[in-house]
Amino acid sequence: MSNSLREKLLGLGFKAPDPEPRRERPERGGKPAGKGGERAPGKSGKPGDRAPGKRGERAPGKGGERPSGRGKPRPGGRAPRSQEEIDLAKAYAIRAQKEKQERIEAERLKQEEAARRRAAKAQVAELLKDKALNVADAELVRHFEYGGKIKRIYVTPDQLKALNAGELAVVQLDGRYQLVTVALADEVAALLPSLLALKVDPNAPAEDDPYADPRYQVPDDLVW
Repeated sequence: MSNSLREKLLGLGFKAPDPEPRRERPERGGKPAGKGGERAPGKSGKPGDRAPGKRGERAPGKGGERPSGRGKPRPGGRAPRSQEEIDLAKAYAIRAQKEKQERIEAERLKQEEAARRRAAKAQVAELLKDKALNVADAELVRHFEYGGKIKRIYVTPDQLKALNAGELAVVQLDGRYQLVTVALADEVAALLPSLLALKVDPNAPAEDDPYADPRYQVPDDLVW
């Protein structure tokens, strides 16, 4: 429009039209610029650009403010133990060590007792050597209780009377029952009391040893 025509129109009261805004070319890559030609914040694509925010602020959990939930176990880790748990663990450790020492001591005492019994048994064997009074052709059977079971030994009539009177006794060695004097039986009992199988107390009531009475002699063919 020429300046003369423009001036005439303005003189008649017409308002001049606003100039058209200049269109900017879109950014490379096909993405339009932001409104008014400004670029969208944080989307420039250039390295080092950051999102808008107050200067000096850091993202939560990255060296700035600590996230809430203090005391919770960390992922992949173990929660710290309380003092009560530590004391309990110490008590269990002390108890386990004490029980271990007790087992070791019990085993030591057991081995010592076994060694003592072997030595005492060897002494008894030497003491009884050639001193048993058993008679090969004895016919009478004397029953007695030993080790929770009923055992028997063959004796002569005189030996039976002496055995019931407490003048003779029976000792056991390696599964054999040997008839010996009371004095010898006392020596055996002093070394190893468990080897004394039968020793009658003549002053004890008769009911304490029902097998002493000849009326209760059991036939040889009877199996106990």
